[in-house]
Amino acid sequence: MRLIDLSRTITHKMPRLPNHPMISLSEFTTHAEKREVEGYVFSSAVMLLNMGDHSGTHVDAPRHFDERPGAKGIDEMPLENFFTEAVCLDLSHKPLKSDISVGDLEAAVEAAGVKIKPRDTVLLHMDHYRRTWGTEGYLTDFPGLTKESATWLGRHGITAFGVEAVSPGRPGRSNFEVHHVCRDMGFTHIEGLVNLDQLVGKGRFRFIGFPLKIAGGTGSPIRAVALLED
Repeated sequence: MRLIDLSRTITHKMPRLPNHPMISLSEFTTHAEKREVEGYVFSSAVMLLNMGDHSGTHVDAPRHFDERPGAKGIDEMPLENFFTEAVCLDLSHKPLKSDISVGDLEAAVEAAGVKIKPRDTVLLHMDHYRRTWGTEGYLTDFPGLTKESATWLGRHGITAFGVEAVSPGRPGRSNFEVHHVCRDMGFTHIEGLVNLDQLVGKGRFRFIGFPLKIAGGTGSPIRAVALLED
């Protein structure tokens, strides 16, 4: 058994979309601050985190992209949705700023020798993180799904798909269309993944990525992990 960490480290002022809150980490208390209780002297360290519910590696809840009454918040989503079988498709050959077509997905499935099953999580390795991390292009230059390719995934009855980028579709109309495909077909997506190259060619594995139980949350940071039975 082997665990592969698919999560980005949450850091102070880490890159995020400009319409999302800045991530702020600071010391709230340190070991330099001593306390005495009933003659016993001790100290404790505590960090203060200030960030939105779409910070770092995170999953979107239906409430994020579905304006209809009754759309579920992250605290209402079944835990089974975050502990699923999974496959990883290799799309690393796609140029930056390009669209991922239905044909691209079909070719990637054939090359991987896998079958997408109902309730799978499908991870899409686009080699975006390696190519753009540390540059302004990280927020804008990723390959992305289209309305048609997201619909193709949805027709397989998946629970979710995951990408390295900050959004599932290219910036602009395409990204909103992909979110609405998720709304209309009843699945969601994970953003900000890393280390997907380590899953290429591994066949089927287990995906684990439980969210925080945020009341009414529109999403949540997750500790995304792949469990491989080597």
